[in-house]
Amino acid sequence: MSRSGQEMLPPGALGWLHDLARWLGTWIFVPFLRVRVQHGDRVPADGPVVLVANHSAFVDGPLLFGMIRRRVVFLVKDEMFRGPLRVLLPAIGQLPVRRDVVDRRPLLAAQDVLRDGGVVAVFPEGTRGSGEVAAARQGAAWLARSAGAALLPVAVRGTRRPDGAGRRFRPRVDVLVGEPLPAPSAPGRDGLAAATTDVTVALRALIDQLDERDERPARPGRDVSEK
Repeated sequence: MSRSGQEMLPPGALGWLHDLARWLGTWIFVPFLRVRVQHGDRVPADGPVVLVANHSAFVDGPLLFGMIRRRVVFLVKDEMFRGPLRVLLPAIGQLPVRRDVVDRRPLLAAQDVLRDGGVVAVFPEGTRGSGEVAAARQGAAWLARSAGAALLPVAVRGTRRPDGAGRRFRPRVDVLVGEPLPAPSAPGRDGLAAATTDVTVALRALIDQLDERDERPARPGRDVSEK
């Protein structure tokens, strides 16, 4: 059963502040980016979901936070919880993850959010480079299996400035939502490995789809931002 006043958010989070921040996130990038969200209707309207996305730039997390039409709790690297963000991020329901130590607390908190019927977002590769998605971790699959949550792959392309490129004016950013995968049910490590492989393959396919679209020549007279 959902906690009174804290539905689908960790304890201590302020629902009204989370919703305000998410509303701001729907338009705050408009002056800087041309964002196109494709198949946003694939995000389940209710029920537990583990959103699995690639990560190539800092802005990916805040962008998805505003563009996904549900409350989303992100697992965020602990280094971000500095200065004013030390207070703000927990207040809007985000969870710090320490990469240098084994700490089950954020995973257990995320598990509670999912069991409340909420959405938890994970960047499984944990890096920003050419090896995106190649070494996806099993944390997302474990969360999904433990809470009976769907796995939702989401690809983001266009936020990272190409190496050697100068400042870009309102670059196009594509957010492509994949088909939800059913909650993993196979037991043991083999079951987690299989679920991890499934969502990794699905996410890589979405990224490839966006990359192939970018490589196609634009038709004469057609705005490439509408491809």
